[in-house]
Amino acid sequence: MVWALKDVPWSEIRAGTLKPIVVLETSNGEPLVRQGPYQGPYAQYEAFPPHLVDAVLSIEDRRFMDHFGIDVRGIGRALVRNFAAGSVVEGGSTITQQLIKLQYLDSDRTIKRKIQEFVIAIWLEWKLGKKEILTRYLNTAYLGAGATGMPAAARIYFNKDIGALDLAESAMLAGLLRAPSQWNPIDNFEGARQRTSVVLDTMVANKKITASVAESVRARFAQLHPTAPPPRAGSWFADWISPQASEIAGTSPGSTTVRTTLVPHLQQIAERVVKRALDTEGKTRGASQAALVVMMPDGAVVAMVGGRDYKQSQFNRAVTAMRQPGSTFKLFVYYAALKAGLGLTDQILDAPIEVNGWSPENSGGRYRGWVTLAEAFARSLNAPAVALAQEVGLDKVIAAARELGISAPLANTPSLALGTSEISLLDLTSAYASVHLGKAPVEPWGIVDFQASGQEKSFRVGPPATPATDLAQYQPDLLRLLQLVVERGTGRDADPGSFAAGKTGTSQNNRDAWFVGFTDPLVAGVWVGNDDDTPMKGVTGGDLPAHIWRDFMREALAEPGANTLAGAQATPQSCNVRACSRSYRSFRPSDCTYQPYSGERRLCEK
Repeated sequence: MVWALKDVPWSEIRAGTLKPIVVLETSNGEPLVRQGPYQGPYAQYEAFPPHLVDAVLSIEDRRFMDHFGIDVRGIGRALVRNFAAGSVVEGGSTITQQLIKLQYLDSDRTIKRKIQEFVIAIWLEWKLGKKEILTRYLNTAYLGAGATGMPAAARIYFNKDIGALDLAESAMLAGLLRAPSQWNPIDNFEGARQRTSVVLDTMVANKKITASVAESVRARFAQLHPTAPPPRAGSWFADWISPQASEIAGTSPGSTTVRTTLVPHLQQIAERVVKRALDTEGKTRGASQAALVVMMPDGAVVAMVGGRDYKQSQFNRAVTAMRQPGSTFKLFVYYAALKAGLGLTDQILDAPIEVNGWSPENSGGRYRGWVTLAEAFARSLNAPAVALAQEVGLDKVIAAARELGISAPLANTPSLALGTSEISLLDLTSAYASVHLGKAPVEPWGIVDFQASGQEKSFRVGPPATPATDLAQYQPDLLRLLQLVVERGTGRDADPGSFAAGKTGTSQNNRDAWFVGFTDPLVAGVWVGNDDDTPMKGVTGGDLPAHIWRDFMREALAEPGANTLAGAQATPQSCNVRACSRSYRSFRPSDCTYQPYSGERRLCEK
């Protein structure tokens, strides 16, 4: 006996140590459910509806409240039935034993393993009691479709909180416990319906419901429509923010609820606009993919689309893809020029130019002679941009890009002025947000606040850093340049009918097309292209990307409250998780505290 029990993790079992669970929410508190494995917030016993508890006990362990962890009568009954059937048709494991298999022991079928299971089951019953055992079980059982725990299954199959389940839904979920993949109602509704009927019969036999109630539930089966909720909305965003959310949760046991900046109605608009554009104009012009990022001027990302269809490809083209930005990079050239003392009315020659044997051309091959900086920018003339970069110095252009937040490698070559160094859409959009905000660099962020289970208060997270560079001296001219693009330049098709400023960009051979800019409340960036880098059919930043940008802004600005982030300032206490975790080895994110050399734990105020 000692040999069998010496390696049992008694303290872990007694404490009920839970794995860290990150529960993502949108900005207004709605669940943000990712594709794949999902576990909802840990629910207390009182949160489970009584008919769900009755359904689970009836089908899984009808004598749960009477046995001591091992159901001797149940084992005997199972042996008789299995022998009569000539195969295993009934198990003898109690819910207590099932919990032990789920959380504490491996699945080896050995004598040692069985001894451990029996002893631990009896010990758990004595140490924890029935309610705690059942609570742990309902929170950790796998129920198919990636859902672990009843709260997750309620969300995945019915898009409901656990307490909102009715009798039919509860019976269906209880029926999944024995074979969740086989009776998954999304893939096998008829099998799930038959299994649910069996659960109702056992509830009648156990006198938990009457026969008439069971028949009434069966009659309403046609109204039961389990389906995966719309977690697809925001899946790229969820993938982007999850590592940061996991860092916040740390090793804190139980669930940590993380409220993000994602605004559901803006995300839905973004996905709809991108899909519509690719299915129509994109199809005829050889554009198979697009990405769209939308943020507040302070960098709070409110919508993110990483491609045409998340189901087909989870690659996030808004964050991970590095592409040539084309003329959208000219913002940094002109910012460097303004810092060098040039003005919008200063003239520059638009004529053929050669730099170290390289001769860039204007789009269309036409040259206009002497033009103002403002006109050269609005028309996105290439020759003046290259000449300007040479005049102020490529090192100054790179420094300007760095100042506005571009961290990607930038080649110190003449073609840099025309956007030949690759950048991500997220970083480029953040740089344009710096211009709108008037402070740089704006860093994209996606977490508003978080609250760990068992903690009374939540902690605000917000932007990772405060922009340190004041752009007030140059902001009016930069805004005017970007406005001119939309008013009478290459970005006229992006005009949403109200204030707008931005820049078009097209890489060589029409492999990438961009439009990045902002309205009063929102900053957005659009990229269009193909994953295999094949050229599109004449697509430029001024058409398809500008159309996507315009259509999104028109719909978004028509929505009330498009310029606000729900409850962003409602959490008074902030917690800089990144700074605190780097400063204190004893830092605990759940309550934002650390352990000093002496005394009680202290709040980290970095």
